[in-house]
Amino acid sequence: MPAQNPTGLPFDDIRHLVATMPAADQAAGDMARARQGDLLKPPGALGRLEEIAIHLATWQGKGMPSADRPMVAVFAATHGIADRGVSPYPGAVTKQMVGAFTDGKAAVNQICSAFDAGLRVFDLALDLPTPDITQDAALDERACAATIAFGMQAIAGGADVLALGEMGIGNTTIAAALCHALYGGEAEDWVGAGTGSTGEVLDRKIAAVKEAIAFHGAALSDPLEALRRVGGREVAAIAGAILAARHERVPVILDGYVVTAAAAVLHAMDASALDHCLAGHVSAEKAHGRLLEKLKLKPVLDLGMRLGEGSGAAVALGVVKAAVACHRGMGTFSEAGVSDKA
Repeated sequence: MPAQNPTGLPFDDIRHLVATMPAADQAAGDMARARQGDLLKPPGALGRLEEIAIHLATWQGKGMPSADRPMVAVFAATHGIADRGVSPYPGAVTKQMVGAFTDGKAAVNQICSAFDAGLRVFDLALDLPTPDITQDAALDERACAATIAFGMQAIAGGADVLALGEMGIGNTTIAAALCHALYGGEAEDWVGAGTGSTGEVLDRKIAAVKEAIAFHGAALSDPLEALRRVGGREVAAIAGAILAARHERVPVILDGYVVTAAAAVLHAMDASALDHCLAGHVSAEKAHGRLLEKLKLKPVLDLGMRLGEGSGAAVALGVVKAAVACHRGMGTFSEAGVSDKA
């Protein structure tokens, strides 16, 4: 990864990493594409699986892609906005769910086990919620940059595919505020049910997003400023993980609305910043599909999921592993002496 930019300004280091992102390895992609054309099947018969295999090859920089060391990283944080009653669940649930992850009792644990994927859970100061974003910035610049850097540890120890998830009561409100800051429109365009917000709870959620945008005003025009002001620790860390994966040539699978909102910050800085990413699924959170359209990301799956915790990305990992297995393990017309079409 490139050396830090010695300016002394925390966000300048992040901007430098975005500016120096490596491009795709087109030669590796061409090798993978040629192999796909020779596999024992009609051209295009495996549909999206072929595209996924070529995508992995292009970003891993090798004609034979791998998914032998997949890692699911879940970032957990707490939010002061949760005290505004924007979720039917209290903020204490975040820490309780982290305990469930640790004990192997959550959905993501079972999905990781099914697909032989590693799971790392990052506790981002759960006992210290960020301030209420309607009244203060979630983070100062130094803390936000440090949290982005912390998120880069997601690929420490090695991984060939990285799936990203999150946990944090109140963080779909955070995601909605961040998307509203990045893309405009109305608060209602970006606010959804989250963990099941309806009625007065949903009204409070919409009001909180409107208040946050009004409070921070024109400062939100800069993507990193928007991240630090109306984001949260898990959102900043996810952006860091995506950025580190790009520099280390590790393809990324994005989970739901919150993870995709974090990715949108990088996309707002550089439209090519997510070229190494796959959208694992489109969630039932109504604004997630709208956001994927903004980012021009086509989801691998649409299962009506809205759990978070990396569950949708982890299920998509099974599809990715199948794509790689076919690419690597199938015979070719050349090897088998089978006649290709006339």
